[in-house]
Amino acid sequence: MMVTSFNWALLLLTVVIMIGLALYSNNVLKKKKDESGFLLAGNSLGPFIGAATVVATGFSGWGFMGSPGVAYKYGAIELLGNFFFAPAMVFAVLFCARFLHQKAQSMGSLTIPEFIANSHEGPEAIKRLSQAFAALVTILLLLVFLVGQIKALGLLAGQWLGIDTTQAAVLMASIIIIYTSIGGLAAVAFTDTLMIIGMCASAIIIVGTIFIDISPSELLNGLNNIDTALLSPSDSGPYGSSIWHVFLVFPYAFIYSATLPFMSVRFMALAKTTKLHHMAAFMAPMACLLSLVPLAGLYTRLKVPGLEIADQAMPVFLTQFLSPVVSAVVTLFILFAMKSTASSVLHAIAGSVSHDLRQALWPKCKLSEKPLLLLNRGTVAVLGMIGFVMMVFAPPFMLSMLAILGSGTLMAVLVAPMLLAHFLPSNIYAALSSMVVGFAMGCILFLYFDLGWVEAPLYSSLCACCTYWLVAKATAKHLSCNHLSTIKNSCHKL
Repeated sequence: MMVTSFNWALLLLTVVIMIGLALYSNNVLKKKKDESGFLLAGNSLGPFIGAATVVATGFSGWGFMGSPGVAYKYGAIELLGNFFFAPAMVFAVLFCARFLHQKAQSMGSLTIPEFIANSHEGPEAIKRLSQAFAALVTILLLLVFLVGQIKALGLLAGQWLGIDTTQAAVLMASIIIIYTSIGGLAAVAFTDTLMIIGMCASAIIIVGTIFIDISPSELLNGLNNIDTALLSPSDSGPYGSSIWHVFLVFPYAFIYSATLPFMSVRFMALAKTTKLHHMAAFMAPMACLLSLVPLAGLYTRLKVPGLEIADQAMPVFLTQFLSPVVSAVVTLFILFAMKSTASSVLHAIAGSVSHDLRQALWPKCKLSEKPLLLLNRGTVAVLGMIGFVMMVFAPPFMLSMLAILGSGTLMAVLVAPMLLAHFLPSNIYAALSSMVVGFAMGCILFLYFDLGWVEAPLYSSLCACCTYWLVAKATAKHLSCNHLSTIKNSCHKL
């Protein structure tokens, strides 16, 4: 009872701090007279806050709960796979952030679907169709992803607080809705900064606990005695059938960081004065530190080798190898990781509904500042409640698969018009075609083929990029002729 009371006190304290940060971030919204305050934090993110929010969102609850479970089952291959996220995220910032930020600023784009529509030439009707398609796919796939995050939050928070899973899910979803709706992306970014401090502290506690007890050589020798495949695998475990498939995690993580709306929108929200190399310098140590968390799974495999469910590796580590107080604090930090991603996903979905669909379906509809802000905030609340209702009725065994299906398929949808377009500028027909093919191939490869976790999204991304290139070549001449015809007509009128 005393531990549970302590946990409730910790939660209450952090909720007060997060709402306080959200109210402070509301000042950003007041400085802007349009939606950029809510959707892009008023382009105010500096290098440290920008780095903190990117890393906190990228290393979600999966890094603290799922990854140790994978390490428990498959061994050290997960430590390597998880580590690839650190350099991939840094490279995404160094090579993609400035281009995306500057081009979005020049076109006045506030969301990723709008950026795709504005950055490709073509008829206005096709641009609106492309923006609507990108928005609808984003809503569909990220809403599925959000369901998994809410479910995971409910499971962990329920156990931590001593309440029912559904009640815990309602509580966690309500907290996220409150601070996200108050301050938009600025609130998400500021609270992420608080959360990343806790996440890094928990990683230090986990690694310190392990190596105070045993040395790295003792850990390796013990694992080797249990099963040599834990250190010398013949395949990449969940990542593919060969030992080399784990290296596909790097391009996967790079595309993940550079294209998914809840990640890449942070690049668009950076301040003009933000130096990317400063941001990368903050990101690198944080990401590398969080990459060590799967060690908890390896340590638990050595100490408690008989777990029937590998995903219990981290909960067992928290209860058996940490004191009750330290375990409570680390659990709070793990909840931080989950809430960081959930709030980012919810904000991205809300932007697609309140901004992109409104623009695509009702382009002549112009709203003033207060109705726009009310629409944005209301959309966050409604979608958060929808996510909770979906979580209640969703089959539990489908959640992990659907989360991977959501993020991986959305990568394939957006990769060509966002990344390939940087090197091969094309038209809106190529962008729309690649998005349709990426969505179709992602669903087919995930649902009907037994591929590794990163294989399906990468193969789908390749198909989408090939489609983009082929359609660009096929339509280039036609669009050039239409463009010349338009110029001639204008000259004739003059």
